[in-house]
Amino acid sequence: MLGSSYYFQTLSKKYNSKRLANYSLQFLMLTSSSSFKRLNSLLSGVLGDRVGRKSSLSVMAGNEDDTNTANDDDDDDQPFTPWVVSVASGHTLLRSPQHNKGLAFTEKERDAHYLRGLLPPAVFTQELQEKRTLHILRQYQVPLHRYIAMMDLQETNEKLFYKLLINNVEELLPIVYTPTVGEACQKYGSIYRRPQGLYISLKDKGNILEVLKNWPEKNIQVIVVTDGERILGLGDLGCQGMGIPVGKLSLYTALGGVRPSVCLPITIDVGTKNETLLNDEFYIGLKQKRATGEEYEELLEEFMTAVKKNYGEKVLIQFEDFANHNAFDLLVKYRTSHLVFNDDIQGTACVVLGGLLSALKLIGGTLSDHTFLFLGAGEAGTGIAELISLEILKKTKLTVEESRQKIWLVDSKGLIVSSRKDSLQHFKQPWAHDHEPVTGLLEAVKAIKPTILIGTSGVGKQFTKEVIETMASINAKPLIMALSNPTSQSECTAEEAYTWSQGHAIFASGSPFDPVIYDGKEFVPGQANNAYIFPGFGLGLIMCGAIRVHDEFLLAAAEALASQVTEEDYAKGIIYPSFRNIRKISATIAAKVASRAYEYGLASHLPRPSNLVKFAESCMYSPTYRNYR
Repeated sequence: MLGSSYYFQTLSKKYNSKRLANYSLQFLMLTSSSSFKRLNSLLSGVLGDRVGRKSSLSVMAGNEDDTNTANDDDDDDQPFTPWVVSVASGHTLLRSPQHNKGLAFTEKERDAHYLRGLLPPAVFTQELQEKRTLHILRQYQVPLHRYIAMMDLQETNEKLFYKLLINNVEELLPIVYTPTVGEACQKYGSIYRRPQGLYISLKDKGNILEVLKNWPEKNIQVIVVTDGERILGLGDLGCQGMGIPVGKLSLYTALGGVRPSVCLPITIDVGTKNETLLNDEFYIGLKQKRATGEEYEELLEEFMTAVKKNYGEKVLIQFEDFANHNAFDLLVKYRTSHLVFNDDIQGTACVVLGGLLSALKLIGGTLSDHTFLFLGAGEAGTGIAELISLEILKKTKLTVEESRQKIWLVDSKGLIVSSRKDSLQHFKQPWAHDHEPVTGLLEAVKAIKPTILIGTSGVGKQFTKEVIETMASINAKPLIMALSNPTSQSECTAEEAYTWSQGHAIFASGSPFDPVIYDGKEFVPGQANNAYIFPGFGLGLIMCGAIRVHDEFLLAAAEALASQVTEEDYAKGIIYPSFRNIRKISATIAAKVASRAYEYGLASHLPRPSNLVKFAESCMYSPTYRNYR
């Protein structure tokens, strides 16, 4: 074993006595712990007979070239193992996004941590830094440039990033997530700078557990994973879909208060069907056709097994932007063995159901009094339909079949009816009702006469003037929900909905739209953004130690969201609460989800807190700077 004197001899060659005294104290503290033993073992194995060489120990992120002097003993062509013993001072501290405070380091901290000369002399408060950064962001006219600037901030000063996002969520949410994240994923190969998550590819088959162990944080509680096959409404973006897990987990922290250190974004790269990417020399993923069938299933099975083995039973795995066939199969396969959640199916269903429940105060009646027509019968559409059916079932004496009869879906081939049942995918079959075939949306609206029209098609401009006018002719206050993302794929715009309905529509969309003035009156569109749900939902699962997700948790989250809409919101025709209060909303949702988990015996953190809302708030991450010794 290497002796502690070796460390100090090596350090003395590189640092003055004042610094040596400081490091000596810290290294002596290590000698009394198992960390020192592990460090010695690692160094002995790595360095071998190179231990005595002059430049074999690197401290403070230094390396063999730090001295800028020749070393006759070293051969430039001889392989060596790069490694670092880091002390959080000086340049290393400024390069640590978790600890860096930039110009907010005080005079005392600059002296204690050897930052003199590494920073300009001005000392800013965090509030002034936030004001300055927001001013800089507003100078960018292109949303993608703002996105890049925000990602750079996240990778250099984590606390300032979250402080800025939390305090300016309505302005910055469209930048760090939809719609801008869609463009960021399309151009990810060009804007890629540093890895922000973990990439697992077909090359790693058989070694996924070892790949997971390469991630520096060990106490992971939330994983957002995608295979990039169906990114928003943009199709197969392969490895470039990493922007989605990164963006989602940023919102887990900013909106739900989940600590960033316990969040892990993952992209599973099995190739891509996108010919443009395959022919792009700057594409950062595997340049091969997307794997399917047994090869795909085996990789996902190894991944799910490795995650559970490495992080335990209670790690939340959120599936994101998988293609329909895989999304449903993965959720069904793993929901009984893992803590899994699909935001496209379950999260979207929650946020839409929450909007529907709150909209009842504007359009009248109960949920079972209304008729629903969906354009789009994929994972989002059928997921929403199923949750609406469950809520109706819970509040009435109807049977499952009777509750489903109130919900109709239109796919690319027309209205889903019984005569098509044999040719339908399994997840569409429950929604095949007795009716003559209908080919188009307008014809379906005329035939079914829905009170609520919901778009999840992923195809823009499908709610035409004729469709909206027909809805308005049937209903005094038609509820129009154009949910497809990004903005370019929305079924209609807010202005179109209000204008074509002559101001009678209640409108909500997946992507944000500005208020609309029609006939001298201002109409404020609601945004059915999944960010209302998944951060609080995830926090609720984590804080109670849930081991599985039950459908009742989803209903609880939707009801909690609806309860947060105020009379002031209703007066403006809004069916969703303001994002300004998102942390309060998330705490309420977390408390309701945790409460239901305790009721169903699926919570492992005991005893149950007496006040779950206050407990949720106490669990939330704070981006305020800490004082350093």
